[in-house]
Amino acid sequence: MAADPLLDQMRLEINSELHECIDQIVDQTPAEYASMLRYQLGWGDEKGILSQGKRIRPLLTLLACKACGGEWASALPAAAAVELVHNFSLIHDDIQDDSETRRGRPTVWVKWGRAQAINAGDAMVFAAHLSLLRLARNFDSARVLKCATLLQEACLRLTHGQYLDMAFENQADLPLELYWQMVEGKTSSLLSACLGLGALAAGEEEDQVDRLMQFGNKIGAAFQVQDDWLGIWGNDALTGKSTTSDLVSRKKTYPVLLGIHHKGRFFEEWNSSTGISQEMALELAKIMENEGHKSATESTFQKLYNEGISLLDSLKLDQEASAPLRKAVEGLFSRLS
Repeated sequence: MAADPLLDQMRLEINSELHECIDQIVDQTPAEYASMLRYQLGWGDEKGILSQGKRIRPLLTLLACKACGGEWASALPAAAAVELVHNFSLIHDDIQDDSETRRGRPTVWVKWGRAQAINAGDAMVFAAHLSLLRLARNFDSARVLKCATLLQEACLRLTHGQYLDMAFENQADLPLELYWQMVEGKTSSLLSACLGLGALAAGEEEDQVDRLMQFGNKIGAAFQVQDDWLGIWGNDALTGKSTTSDLVSRKKTYPVLLGIHHKGRFFEEWNSSTGISQEMALELAKIMENEGHKSATESTFQKLYNEGISLLDSLKLDQEASAPLRKAVEGLFSRLS
């Protein structure tokens, strides 16, 4: 997301809310315990290096609240909660994927070991639910309960998506419907929860909350398909991600699944190889492009994105109030150039 005064102010308030949440739970705990949580949230390491990420999910929560006519500051506890859930998932993902770096720094498990990293991830998700309860400062118990239920359901879908992602690693021929189930859990669940929480904080009723969450599901699916495209044909310098790593690790992304189901030359090369080098990955990318899977992935992304924007339009939100949300969503997809 590009620099914007409103987003900058929101980020400051999000970080302040996160600091309050974390400071509360690490009070009178060992320094190392506190360091793991603060490090994951990007507040500096022993060298003072910051690595906070873009805070996309909490921003979407606040922007959804504003778009629905609410006071965005009232949704800050929910915004902090989704950021904490997101970081819980990142800590555990890094362990499960053996990822040694995150945002240009060693991952929590590399610095403190797998067992303590699991504990840190657990702390994050419990901190998230405590953060959400801080909504009681501004809302009645019935609305807080709706928010808590929504977030916990999203957490369950998140773990379901992660289960499918890991289960697919050793599955040779994966039906596309299972890929979409994985995406709904792993990517869309938390994005849709952000929008739903923002809508609830603005006082919206169930029907409007559900429609905003449907919008989030479409945008999440589009984001994942675009991410899969970038993982093979993106610009390394812009994305910060190697365009060979997904293929080298034999990750079953959307274009790879298209290639497998096509049963052409890519399918033959993919099935016959016991290991994929960087050179072979580049060749496989060319084969997929020649077979039409690059353009087909682009078309799927565009279709999902357009469907999402149509859903947003159908909500009939105030144009001025919803403009920052629309702009932020558009910014999420500016990664191709």
